[in-house]
Amino acid sequence: QNVHCRLSKEFSSASSTNTVGTLISRVARNGDAVMEKDLLSHEDLAEDRGDVIDDIFDETYREKEGPKPPLRYVWRNIILMSLLHLGAILGLVLIPSAKIQTLAWAVLCFLVSALGITAGSHRLWSHRSYKATLPLRIFLTIANSIAFQNDIYEWVRDHRVHHKFSETDADPHNATRGFFFSHIGWLLVRKHPDVIEKGQKLDLSDVKADKVVMFQRRYYKPSVVLLCFTLPTVVPWYFWDESIIISFFIPAILRYTIGLNATWLVNSAAHMFGNRPYDQNINPRENPLVSLGALGEGFHNYHHTFPYDYSTSEFGWRFNITTAFIDLMCFLGLASDRKKVSKEVILARKMRTGDGSHKSG
Repeated sequence: QNVHCRLSKEFSSASSTNTVGTLISRVARNGDAVMEKDLLSHEDLAEDRGDVIDDIFDETYREKEGPKPPLRYVWRNIILMSLLHLGAILGLVLIPSAKIQTLAWAVLCFLVSALGITAGSHRLWSHRSYKATLPLRIFLTIANSIAFQNDIYEWVRDHRVHHKFSETDADPHNATRGFFFSHIGWLLVRKHPDVIEKGQKLDLSDVKADKVVMFQRRYYKPSVVLLCFTLPTVVPWYFWDESIIISFFIPAILRYTIGLNATWLVNSAAHMFGNRPYDQNINPRENPLVSLGALGEGFHNYHHTFPYDYSTSEFGWRFNITTAFIDLMCFLGLASDRKKVSKEVILARKMRTGDGSHKSG
């Protein structure tokens, strides 16, 4: 096999809910027998993943007692999100009037922008589940700016806090506060003080050390204006004489809005609807419909159980365009060191903490 496509498989679950401190399950072979062992994981896992351990659930966190802080609305975001979704509705109305090239261009923009989130800020930078060369990191950064979901540094910070303090006051989109809050409401109100406090304490030195990420952070606003809105609009108008109105409201506004909601469904629907074959003690679920829209990110019970698996699923390319993309990048020599959980460890975890749904397929 191509050296660039080496798979690292000596990983397993690091989110046990029955112990104080994070444990990791490793598999030891004794002849044909398979035995699961629980070992302290922080040191071993950090060594294998470039010192990233802040995406593993923190069992020691306790919510503060007393009344919750009052909601403080961010009216600018409320107004902008309302206008954005009204514009997306107009984009839907305009679809029958659009040229086929424009619709194809909108789909391409969606796929590229989605990979900037799924393969980029999520699997590469948040979880360090594989390594990417400079050309691939530049491509994913450009794609990430097309997606316009906060710069990579901020996205990684919020996502690691989400994993480390999932479904608590320190989780930016805590799903226990309801579907609307975890989907979009969290962006319309001020963050809970615990989210800010815990986010400031994360070790983000690995992200800060990436010059591509920090370059994007420095020039994020102009990159969004150019890549998220201007480029998707100008291409259809210039190259095949599409109406400027259609060019703006379909490849730019409608595409952007669909991309946002596809990502938000991972925070909302995939934390509420579906089965839990890997860990029934956590909220995230397996949701194939979300995976279809979010390019493979809906296998969420698996992902929160094994956050360092590059595929976020045990099923390879099934409903998982992002995994296929990363595998292609490995084949081309642009990515390497994909982290993958062994089948033995997955089965052991299902038997130990799953809800039994894997037995019925």
